[in-house]
Amino acid sequence: MLEIQNVSKIYKVKKKSVTGVDHVSLTIDNGEIFGIVGYSGAGKSSLLRCINLLEQPTDGQILIDGQDLTKLKGEQLRQARLKIGMIFQHFYLISQKTVGENIEFALKAANISKEKRNERVKELLHMVGLSDKKDVFPAQLSGGQKQRVGIARALANNPSILLCDEATSALDPTTTTSILRLLKKINRELGITIVLITHEMDVVKEICDRMAIMQNGKVIEEGAVYDIFANPEKSLTQEFISSVVSFDIPPTILQNVKGKVVKILFKGDVAGEGVISDMLQQFEVRGNFLHGTIEYIQERPLGIFLMELNGQVADINRSISYMESRGVTVEVLNNAI
Repeated sequence: MLEIQNVSKIYKVKKKSVTGVDHVSLTIDNGEIFGIVGYSGAGKSSLLRCINLLEQPTDGQILIDGQDLTKLKGEQLRQARLKIGMIFQHFYLISQKTVGENIEFALKAANISKEKRNERVKELLHMVGLSDKKDVFPAQLSGGQKQRVGIARALANNPSILLCDEATSALDPTTTTSILRLLKKINRELGITIVLITHEMDVVKEICDRMAIMQNGKVIEEGAVYDIFANPEKSLTQEFISSVVSFDIPPTILQNVKGKVVKILFKGDVAGEGVISDMLQQFEVRGNFLHGTIEYIQERPLGIFLMELNGQVADINRSISYMESRGVTVEVLNNAI
């Protein structure tokens, strides 16, 4: 288990104090994929560097399975860091070394014998799908292949935690998808805990179990990815989610409708039920779909529909109550009637 307890990081910039991380506390379970989301300057990269002590926290504790890394020095800290792999946005491969040598470099740092290094390099290259690239130099690789080398290098010493610093931001959408699938495969097969920072909600939606939103160095919202997508509380969280799941309609449409416009939210198994069709059959209400989408998050459906309801006020209110009784969340967006 990774525990971040009341961690702060304050930088000194031109005799001024700048807070990068402001009293953040998070608990990340073993084998979990945890996403930390925020815009540039939110503090997410500073927090990530505090986890493996690349940045020494100004205050707070970093505990891995109960061991406080902030109390370690010298060889003890070096050994603890070997169990934390890191993947970078810009790969940071050594251009003068081959793919195999780049991976082997991490093993040399851990004083692994040459014979075992060779075996481990072959094993890692097979794992990331680059068995034929051992003697190739980084300049001959695509961006996605370079990141796969970076992942193999990060896994070299069998870490229990993998930190990903915007690992897909420099990649095209197709390559991003393949890298995310690889990370998910590694997580599921090896049980490695992954902490992934990003500003892209598509990334979080694709592979994360839980997530936290950061703003101005603080965590402003935290929870299961599905729950946050279904019910974002903070305006910043809503802004991030709207980049993936959009249900806005032009204001002119709301101005021109004569009925009551409602946002209907289906969660989980309810998304597969005919709640709306049942409602329209049972009540003297006419429905007009304005917008709708169904997203799959952690393989669970999340349906969002905007609908205009026309009819007598009492009938409309009863139809809304009926949908809510079926486990649907209904929000009225206008007061036309």
